[in-house]
Amino acid sequence: MLVVAALGGNALLKRGDPLTAENQRANVRHAADALARIVRAGHRLVVTHGNGPQVGLLALQGAAYKPDEAYPLDVLGAETGGMIGYMIEQELENALDHAHPVATLLTQVIVDGRDPAFRKPTKFIGPVYDRDEAEARARAAGWTIAQDGDKWRRVVPSPAPQEIPDIRVLRLLLDQGVIVICTGGGGIPVLRRADGSLTGIEAVIDKDAASALLARELGADALLLLTDVDAVYRGFGTEDEAAIGVLTPEEARALDLPAGSMGPKVTAAADFASRDGMAGIGRLDQATDILDNRAGTRVTADAR
Repeated sequence: MLVVAALGGNALLKRGDPLTAENQRANVRHAADALARIVRAGHRLVVTHGNGPQVGLLALQGAAYKPDEAYPLDVLGAETGGMIGYMIEQELENALDHAHPVATLLTQVIVDGRDPAFRKPTKFIGPVYDRDEAEARARAAGWTIAQDGDKWRRVVPSPAPQEIPDIRVLRLLLDQGVIVICTGGGGIPVLRRADGSLTGIEAVIDKDAASALLARELGADALLLLTDVDAVYRGFGTEDEAAIGVLTPEEARALDLPAGSMGPKVTAAADFASRDGMAGIGRLDQATDILDNRAGTRVTADAR
């Protein structure tokens, strides 16, 4: 079975942890152990990952330069894709005792320059702040900010992914038995010009939406959206909360879920499952149990 496993931000950094290389390495090592179990179970594997904290940190570092010297978000996305991909690649090779080839591919993803997201930024990047500090930074840097839980963060445009022009390279690697790490941070956002050439654009693509598109274009059998919550819940955080074991795509789309956390995962799961195989949402360390229908929330067209 071909499995696309999308690692949530918890695979790289737990909320509140300092964004150090040591912390990221420790979390990636834990993620690699879980991913290795998927491979040992006999499945082919493609890994995607988020980059919100990392791209935000690089953007903050860039603020130390003159405005015309700061790198745009597409370039910062490529930098984080290389950095995080390197860590996952190395730790996954170690977890598999170097018995399987692993490669990281910087992946361009085409978006539409007319996407409404460019007029209404919603994608969280960077660290969290108290409201006063967030507002001060927004005034100084021209940011758009939004509330994230009880804190505030910078938000940037998050256009919908339309096409993955590097899909041919990905298929070549998979045909050779390579475990591929790709579409990091939702991929590098690019526009296709009228003459067919590509150019980068200031945005960060939602990782779950890009992972669903990737899984469809590869013809994957399963899409795993792995996080630090064991399932999708009705009434999450209330006395009446209840884990959901299985959903049809229609039932998944009907759920009222937070746009900044579980909402994009459920939407991506429904988009994939409505046309392809099974999408599963749950904890990283239960990845193989989700595939075996023993954990998490499964979204599938034949749920009933």
